Amino acid sequence: MRDVSLVVITDAGLARPRSVLEVVRQAVEAGAPAIQLRDKTAGARALAEAARALLVVTRPAGALLMINDRLDVALAVGADGVHIGPDDIPVAAARSAVRDARLHGVIPEGFVVGTSTDDPEEALRLVGEGADYIGCGTVYPTTSKPDAGEVIGLEGLRRVVAAVDVPVFGIGGVSAAGSAEIARETGASGIAVIGAVMSAPDPGAAVRALMEPWLRRN
Repeated sequence: MRDVSLVVITDAGLARPRSVLEVVRQAVEAGAPAIQLRDKTAGARALAEAARALLVVTRPAGALLMINDRLDVALAVGADGVHIGPDDIPVAAARSAVRDARLHGVIPEGFVVGTSTDDPEEALRLVGEGADYIGCGTVYPTTSKPDAGEVIGLEGLRRVVAAVDVPVFGIGGVSAAGSAEIARETGASGIAVIGAVMSAPDPGAAVRALMEPWLRRN
């Protein structure tokens, strides 16, 4: 997986009255390197349409587009990756399907399979099954994701970072100040955010503030 310090996860409700497409457009114009399309209520057709619209914005900007939960949609639209949730197909099965799709020329090299856990042992197992990155949290309290789970803090994030040799992204309630703290104190590769960009009055300014500590670290 290429060097990514920020993953912006979409949320139509938090983006209102703007569209997700408009917020994503501002985010990638400001330099956001990766977008994860997340819509738990959309069917496959609607999700595919949304993904194709986002690709028109992300691809020219050089930003990755990953699809939450739906490997079938990610493969169908030619997205850059998929994020596998706890109720989705196993990471090993997703990796196998991606390998088959690549052999048949459906997708190019570099398709990303990511997943989430806050448990170091599970993270190690998931990487062994083929996960390219781990989303880890909840680092700080958040209201953006009702199923986010208990807060693990910086120490919990550090434990997962130490357990695996793939990128780990801190997620959950991450603000610009939290981004700086994670960059400085955990060894994580980056952060993933929802509300910090989706609900920001100026998504571009929010992206720049969130990424600034990582640019300094690099």
